[in-house]
Parts: sequence; C-alpha cells; structure tokens
Amino acid sequence: MLSVLQNRTYRHLFAAQVIALIGTGLMTVALGLLAYDLAGANAGAVLGTALAVKMIAYVGVAPVAQALSDRLPRRVVLVSLDLVRAAIALLLPFVSEIWQIYLLIFVLQAASAGFTPTFQAVIPDILPDEADYTRALSLSRLAYDLESLLSPVLAAALLMVVSFSALFSGTVFGFLISALLVVSVTLPGTIPGPKRGIWERTTRGLRIYLATPRLRGLLAISLAVSAAGAMVIVNTVVLVKMRFGLGEAEVAWALAAFGGGSMIAAFALPRLLDRIGDRRAMIGGAVLLVFGTAIGALVSSYAALLGLWLVIGFGYSVAQTPSGRLLRRSAHPEDRPAIFAAQFALSHACWLICYLLAGRFGAAFGIEATFVMMALIGTAGILLARHLWPAAEPDEIAHHHPDLPSDHPHLRMHGTKSHHQHAVIIDDQHRTWPAA
Repeated sequence: MLSVLQNRTYRHLFAAQVIALIGTGLMTVALGLLAYDLAGANAGAVLGTALAVKMIAYVGVAPVAQALSDRLPRRVVLVSLDLVRAAIALLLPFVSEIWQIYLLIFVLQAASAGFTPTFQAVIPDILPDEADYTRALSLSRLAYDLESLLSPVLAAALLMVVSFSALFSGTVFGFLISALLVVSVTLPGTIPGPKRGIWERTTRGLRIYLATPRLRGLLAISLAVSAAGAMVIVNTVVLVKMRFGLGEAEVAWALAAFGGGSMIAAFALPRLLDRIGDRRAMIGGAVLLVFGTAIGALVSSYAALLGLWLVIGFGYSVAQTPSGRLLRRSAHPEDRPAIFAAQFALSHACWLICYLLAGRFGAAFGIEATFVMMALIGTAGILLARHLWPAAEPDEIAHHHPDLPSDHPHLRMHGTKSHHQHAVIIDDQHRTWPAA
C-alpha cells in the first residue's frame, strides 16, 4: 500500500490531505462542543442543522464550482480555496450566536465543495496505473480513518489544558500547511474537452453519473452510508453526555472508535477487492452498517457504544472506499473532474437528508426511534443498489450507432455500425447506456 508514496507529487498531496483532515477533525469535535455550549440538550438539533447547511453548500456549489474552474490551473484553485477555508476557520472561535455557526459553516464548506472534487480528480492523473490508484484510495481512506482516530485523541489531550475554542486554531494551521504542500509540487494540467456552455459544463457530470448503472448503485449505497454515518456524527455527543452522563474526552474517544473500525477496513480492502470485487464488497459493507444502526437502539452502556461504533466504522469504510474506482472507469479523463463533482454533490445530498433526520427526529422522538428509522433508510439504499447495479456487469456491451457517419473516428476505432462492441463510457457518442 505504501509503495505509491514513492511518487513525490502524490506523497505531498497525501501529506496535505492528512494535515488538513486533522485540522478539520479538531473543528468537528470543537463544533459539537460549541453547539452543546450554546444549545445544551438541543445540541443534536443544532449540530444536525449546521451539518445540513454544510451539505447544502456541498450539493449546490460543487458542480458549479467545477464548471467555473475546469480550465484554471489546478494548483491555483486548490491553494486559493485552502486559504479561504483557513480565513473562515479563524473566525469560528468568536461565534456567540447559533446563526453565526450556520453562516460561517456555509462559506467554509462552499470552499470545500470546490476543493475536494478537484483534489480527488487529480489523483488518477498522477497515478494512472489502476493497482496504484487502488492503493491510493485505501491510503486516502486510511487518512480519513486516522483523522477520525487521531483528531479526537488529540482533541481529548488538548481539552485537558485548553478550552474547546482553542481547537479551531488547529483547523487554521491545517489548511495553511495544506496550501504550502500543494504549492511545493507541479500538478498535471487539466485535459481540455470541447468547448461547452456553462449550463452543459455544470450538468455534464450529473448526466454521465445518472446514466451509468454502477454509479446509480453507488448513489444508493451512499444513502445507506450516510444514514449510519449521520447517527455517529450528529448524536455521539448527545449519547455520551446526556444518556451516559460523561464528559468531553469520552465524546472524543467514541468518535475515535468509529475511526478505528474504518482504519482496520482500509488495511484489508486492497486484498478484499481483488477477491470479491467492488459490488459485493460495497453492498456487504452497507449490510453491516444497517445491522449496526439497528442494534444502536439497544445500546445501554458507553462500552457497548464504543464496540458498536467500531463495527459501524468498519462497514462505513468497506461500503464507500471503492467508489473512486467506479468513478475512474466510468468517465474519460477530461470528464473526471465533472463526475467527481457529481459524486460529491449527490452523495452529500444523501448526507443532507440524513443529517436533518438524525438531528431533528432525534430531538423530537428520541434516539431509539431515530436508530430504527435510519436502519430502515439504509435497508432501502441496499435494495436500490442491488436493483440498479447489475451483478453480472459485462466488460463490453454490443451496441450500434445509427446516427454516426461511417467514417466517424469512433467507428473506425471500434467497428461498424451494425457490429460494435467495447467497454461503454457515457460521452458524446454514448448518451444513454445500451441494453445488454
């Protein structure tokens, strides 16, 4: 897995990702404690709404940001957005009203909505070999897991000597160091496609995504992932502090257990994917998430919660880490930024729904009922994934192109109009998925 770090460009970007994620992890802990400080028992509802605001920014901004920046130098885009995020994080310790949390979170996450898909789309260009890219995906998942594990531990240690508002300083430094690391390398240039209007550039990724069966299945799995993940992120602070009467450090350790389970899965995934493939692994991970979420309604002790969060973390990683492999093989290089932005927007639309439900439904009807409801949502996601993503997905599909002239480059490359078979990617010649 670590062999891909021999690539200097990827090594610097991976370090930038890890450092920025640790800073963001400190902000996640601090934000939950800030919500509790301002709203008390309603902290879950406040945090759920704040995270819903974050998702609104992600869903609304990502495709537009990608369309506006698709011809700009990637390094300029990434560094500029890191600096914007650092500036906003600098203001968070001075929040005194709940509405101020919502406003600053929207601006910060709007910048992240431009940063993250651009960052994700550049990795396949740096590591064109699929085996290397798979290792990079596992390392990226490991980076998220280490953040989930180490950031709460670091936060717990810092909270012994400083107030939670000081944790936001770590977020600022994380974004600044990330910007410096991006500046230190030369990134591959964007691959220009045909000139298109702003509306077509904004919607192109979504059209490719929704026309591809495996990606429609990925969206359904994203719904199951977000249902379980929202329960962990939104209601951990409520479970630990209100139900079990414990302190801030225990909140951090509970989040660390979730990250630990995900990290274990990240180490196992490269070999697992070689043996059983993406579809079986992802649906299996989603099944584990649903069972874990359903069991959550019965948790009666802090120790049991730690074990459950570990299991849910494992399923979380297995269900979503291979998504980059699906995206990579579902778009031409020039369309990768658009399709990564589409995945970013659509998956976070699922998070938007689940954050609101986990926070508001939990405040109104109780945590037990919310666990059951989120397990039902996850079950619906699994059933949809099995239906939308065929188990027997052929590598090549026979189809024809009655609308293309006989001398079209695509026909000269692959065959005649009446006898034509190759791996299909949605593009200008294949606007719909051919029937098998």
